[in-house]
Amino acid sequence: MAGYGWDEYDIRHGGRQIIHDAGNKLDLTTEFVKFPGGQNGGSWGVRVKGTPREDAPSRLMSTVIFYASMEGLGTLAVENEPNELGHEGSVTLKGQSNGLGDFTIDITAGPDTNQHPPRTHDAYGSKPLDRTLVASFQAPEEAIWQTKPLLFSHMKTQIDEYIKQYGNENTPPPWQTFTIGNEVREGNVHLIQKVFEGAFEFDIMYSSGSSPEPLTSDELSKGISRTTESFAARFNKILMPKSPFDKPKYQSFAKSMFSNLVGGIGYFYGDAVVDRTYAPEYEEENEGFWQETAEARNRAGFKLEGPSELYTSIPSRPFFPRGFLWDEGFHLLPIAEWDMDLTLEIVRSWFKLMDDDGWIGREQILGAEARSKVPVEFQIQYPHYANPPTLFLVLETLIDKIKSEIPLSLDTNDVYDPIRNAHLQNPDQALTYLREIYPLLKRHYLWYRKTQWGDVKSYDRDAFSTKEAYRWRGRSPEHILTSGLDDYPRPQPPHPGELHTDLISWMGMMTRSMRRIAETIKETDDASEFAGYEKAIIRNIDDLHWDSEAKTYCDATIDDYEESIHVCHKGYISIFPFMTGLLPPDSPRLGAVLDLISDPEELWSDYGIRSLSKKDQFYETGENYWRSPIWMNMNYLIVKNLLIIAKSTGPHQKQARDMYTKLRSNLVNNVYNEWERTGFAWEQYNPATGAGQRTQHFTGWTSLVVKIMTMEDLSGKKHDEL
Repeated sequence: MAGYGWDEYDIRHGGRQIIHDAGNKLDLTTEFVKFPGGQNGGSWGVRVKGTPREDAPSRLMSTVIFYASMEGLGTLAVENEPNELGHEGSVTLKGQSNGLGDFTIDITAGPDTNQHPPRTHDAYGSKPLDRTLVASFQAPEEAIWQTKPLLFSHMKTQIDEYIKQYGNENTPPPWQTFTIGNEVREGNVHLIQKVFEGAFEFDIMYSSGSSPEPLTSDELSKGISRTTESFAARFNKILMPKSPFDKPKYQSFAKSMFSNLVGGIGYFYGDAVVDRTYAPEYEEENEGFWQETAEARNRAGFKLEGPSELYTSIPSRPFFPRGFLWDEGFHLLPIAEWDMDLTLEIVRSWFKLMDDDGWIGREQILGAEARSKVPVEFQIQYPHYANPPTLFLVLETLIDKIKSEIPLSLDTNDVYDPIRNAHLQNPDQALTYLREIYPLLKRHYLWYRKTQWGDVKSYDRDAFSTKEAYRWRGRSPEHILTSGLDDYPRPQPPHPGELHTDLISWMGMMTRSMRRIAETIKETDDASEFAGYEKAIIRNIDDLHWDSEAKTYCDATIDDYEESIHVCHKGYISIFPFMTGLLPPDSPRLGAVLDLISDPEELWSDYGIRSLSKKDQFYETGENYWRSPIWMNMNYLIVKNLLIIAKSTGPHQKQARDMYTKLRSNLVNNVYNEWERTGFAWEQYNPATGAGQRTQHFTGWTSLVVKIMTMEDLSGKKHDEL
């Protein structure tokens, strides 16, 4: 693949995506449009277009297979009369279900310009390729999601028949051989295949029976033009890159990155694997606890819970097609600018997954299809495992917007704009939303305090508060997967007396968010309580984690003499209080933090901020997942907080402004250059070369580059203009 994904996409209207299939010498475009109307969600249409690439042969043969299936109660049948030679004109499926009502799906023949392979073999007589082929079969409901192997199994029977009939020396050409049979009958899965020569085009149109009129190709053409114009206008208004990225190449890049983020939103439904044995070893209270917990996991039983449903934005459609708790908060920050109503529905969907204790599984692997993409050892979710609470970053964004004095400007040409902005246009609606989910937020917050607490008293640690200290559960010598920073160096060996800088920082952000929410909805007693926690956390970050000799924030552990000591691995962990917005412009620690970030021998690179210092003994060692690479979610937090310092009067304003300007440029240009070079956004970037690495088409939090492009350009501003 030379790249694939959405060039433009709005979840309420539709968009256009292109697969640049270098292997098959074809660019495949799908243009998808929604048409509101009726009582069952409206209609939709897709225009499928194939364009031979520049290096394609003069006679390029291509085949396209569309399938439709019906899960659960309902019917789906082919309306066309059976024809052993295939179907001329459109193929129509007719269906019915409780949720969708009556509907039809029309797969058109396409325009007269479509060409098909000519007859070059006797097999063409019984299966002419200028017709549409249809095969139907009844699959067990639990196997419907496995349509691809079902297709290959069916196609193999056709291939075997050709070999039996014509022999190995006279088999039909590939475009004839790799075809389905013409077997229209009752079933819950229907395969529709078309074979083309050269460029081609056809439409797939879903028409709801409750819509005023069935969808036509002419209406689809108008809808495609309307959707493109609408997307461009809205993007230019809301997410247009600012200088120095206000150039056409960056605009196309930003549209693609954002569209693939939104295009990764999906609905997931199914059961989940959960270990609720609550083994005492899971408390991780003893030295050597990681061995005890491993043994407990091996002997523990687990069960399938649910089914549950989740509306979520995923990190990568091909590689991580499921919900990740800490990824989601980052995903929703750009989406909140585009569609706050959509954003809040996704937030609500996550909090509805919460159990009675306040736990939300950090990875939502719902159903057999989702589990098929995950190694067995990672499928089980544990109710004592946490994850960074990034959804609270989104709720803070909501509060910022409803309290903003900038007037809201609605797009009168977008029928959905009043819906997208309902919570911002009418603050009472936002307050109602916050009041509705507030009990869940509070339960979730208290679950963190109860399950992820760190021990101050047992080790006579000198701190402002004996309660505000935190430790991730789920620790092993090699990883803290629950932290999200997987293999980042931590104290060795693990100890129940450890305290983690990143977690107390996340708790500070979460507490600040809870305090602001409580203030907003007039829960004054709670607001006062949260303010007390917040103050204590901020004080304890310094008391428990600042190392005056190393001049940085560090994790803490217990040594052989039962003394509390710091273990310092300079990197993202060291700057977490800054990244979570807990260091004010006049903080006495801020200067050292900024110096660490800006030092090329420590964290700074020409492509972004490294996850671990070049000077650290573990730099680029082991898995090297969080031991050097540049991650966009962390860099976004750094850029965001540099901007705050750069616009605030204080001793570090100029330094922050210069760092902000350079880092913003480095990040955007590197992600753009790699996107241009490879056709993909990447999970992480190499700090020495800038090369994208690990997972490609990682359009989750790497899409935060769009938010960075919309931030202010401070490069030409003087001190008194900030």
